[in-house]
Amino acid sequence: MYTHLSIVIPVYNEGQNILSTLSELNRWVCVPHEVLIVYDFDEDDTIPAVKKILSEQGHLRLIKNLYGRGVLKAIRTGFESARHDVILMVMADLSDHLSIVDGMFAKINEGYDIVCGSRYMRDGRQIGGPVLKKLLSMCAGLSLRYLLQFPVHDLTNSFKMYTRKVVRDVQIESTGGFEIGMEILIKAHLKGYRIAEVPSIWKDREVGKSNFRLLKWIPRYAYWYFFAVRNMLSTRLRGAFKCSD
Repeated sequence: MYTHLSIVIPVYNEGQNILSTLSELNRWVCVPHEVLIVYDFDEDDTIPAVKKILSEQGHLRLIKNLYGRGVLKAIRTGFESARHDVILMVMADLSDHLSIVDGMFAKINEGYDIVCGSRYMRDGRQIGGPVLKKLLSMCAGLSLRYLLQFPVHDLTNSFKMYTRKVVRDVQIESTGGFEIGMEILIKAHLKGYRIAEVPSIWKDREVGKSNFRLLKWIPRYAYWYFFAVRNMLSTRLRGAFKCSD
């Protein structure tokens, strides 16, 4: 039975958003937890905002990226620095509604290794955001779900909770950014880990500028999508041949 949670928040000049995000975490998350705010450079405007409340909230930790700049390196730093055996990824722009965090943690304690926040299952929603980004994300998740029985509807959402054993077991090959969550999810499924999803609500940021660059990152997401298709089809074919012998 898991009792504590590590929440990893990679940041890049999120001084306008971070206090609201931390306030929402305090409001919704009852599970005992720590919050790791991972930044790339000392001039990041998130740092002074967090330092104002750091002495009042002992569960907060400011951690500098161990591997240089970039969101993927920040996420890896957060995973490695986490003190607890259950780890949640949260965006600093407060795009994901945090009311489901305790429910995700309960699913982990039911025996699941990854729990995904899903915008595309029943009762899930996406509010705002670029139409093309939403369309591509939805098509990727739903096509794998209904054509190859992938265990979740929403493949690309970064709002995922992991057990440490999954994070340690999956060899990370991603070199870009948020596709690391997609890679871990796909590889964990292929390894036989238990995966669940809960409906989540995502809304586009209200303050600040997003650093997500769709055209830049499409090839990285596409790579892992076709990796999943290729490997899942191969597994099915091997199973079919075995049954026919």
